[in-house]
Amino acid sequence: MFHKEGFKILGISLILLLAINLATSYLSSNIWVIYIVFGISSVLFALVAQFFRNPKRGISENESYLVSPVDGKVVAIEEVQENEYFKDKRLLVSIFMSPLNVHVTRYPVGGKINYSKYHKGKFLVAWHPKSSEENERTTVVVESPKFGEVLYRQIAGAVAKRIVNYATSGQKATQGADSGFIKFGSRVDVFLPLGSEVKVNLGQKVRGGETIITEL
Repeated sequence: MFHKEGFKILGISLILLLAINLATSYLSSNIWVIYIVFGISSVLFALVAQFFRNPKRGISENESYLVSPVDGKVVAIEEVQENEYFKDKRLLVSIFMSPLNVHVTRYPVGGKINYSKYHKGKFLVAWHPKSSEENERTTVVVESPKFGEVLYRQIAGAVAKRIVNYATSGQKATQGADSGFIKFGSRVDVFLPLGSEVKVNLGQKVRGGETIITEL
């Protein structure tokens, strides 16, 4: 199953690769050249296709859980100053996505969307300390009945060139539902209230919509 954000790119890629293979078959009489071009084309298409996969998840809504918004690896758990919305100290859980991860972003909690804003910016590498405030990004705040306001931020990296965000202020968010996509992109930060008991560890691999980040 593929995410809708990939349909256009997958279609264009398929057409181009088919054209290359047809041209090779027409212009070359060497069967090995034809096989090699076909093999390379198949691998390239498979790599693009796997990036846009959107696997079904066993998501069970629970107001007492805050789940990971994305697949990836936990690269930071620390107290930081959040300057855009809360303007106070929060507990940051940062998740890095490699090109091999599923890049669907999901709502970590259910509730009312109080804030959603896109910011143009740089394309520093995702692990750069300033990428959270200087890179292209979107910030979304969902007000949960139990957790209160939870902020998560999609951050583009050195390779990511487009962030897709479906969250709109005033709408209702459903925990685990698609909230966006980062095309060839790289990191999501979750800002929790201080004192939250984090259930994941540094270096742990997490799954969007399933892995519990914290609970009440």
